[in-house]
Amino acid sequence: MKHSLRNRIKAAAVASCLLGAGALASQAQAQVAGDDLMSGIHAGDVLVRLRAISIMPDVKTNQSLSALNVGVNNAIVPELDLTYMIRDYLGVELILGTSRHQLTSSLGNLGGVNVLPPTLLLQYHFNHAGRIRPYVGAGLNYTLFYNNGLNAGGQPISITNHSFGPALQAGVDVQVTKSLFVNADIKKIWMHTDATLGGQPLGRLNIDPVVVGLGVGMRF
Repeated sequence: MKHSLRNRIKAAAVASCLLGAGALASQAQAQVAGDDLMSGIHAGDVLVRLRAISIMPDVKTNQSLSALNVGVNNAIVPELDLTYMIRDYLGVELILGTSRHQLTSSLGNLGGVNVLPPTLLLQYHFNHAGRIRPYVGAGLNYTLFYNNGLNAGGQPISITNHSFGPALQAGVDVQVTKSLFVNADIKKIWMHTDATLGGQPLGRLNIDPVVVGLGVGMRF
């Protein structure tokens, strides 16, 4: 009788240990899953980034603009972008920002013009479940030129107010906390405008900037 009772107590202790081990294993699995969610991005996530960007035009001209040696200055401005993850590894990003650029020539300063280039990119994210996530993107840029203050010899220079062009992108996100990450990004954007003076064509100005950015982002 005593031997049977002792065996029952041993069996109950073993069962209790097994249940405890199972609970610990479940907690560990839950912790791993939580870590994966913290360090990665997934379908349905929204990423919001705020960057400081340096816009460096790669200027090309023709006709009279080439003869005048027309150039466009660099600019440093803020940029906001929104990314929606349609797959764990695939996102769509909308980039928003505006800048003002001064145009120079062999005749002196030609004045300034504002540039608003909203850009839509399809992105592929490598290592989407990790903390360090490189990505590449390609898409379409629409550029609006506004607040035109260009002139030469006291006469206003007219320009076409918009253009379409391709855009390429590469960058990396580094997760810092569950929601916060830092970002580095580089883009090449193709944009242009045609200029006229007194009804006479001056030529095409291709701005085609390289845009380098550093910033922070939030995952929602």
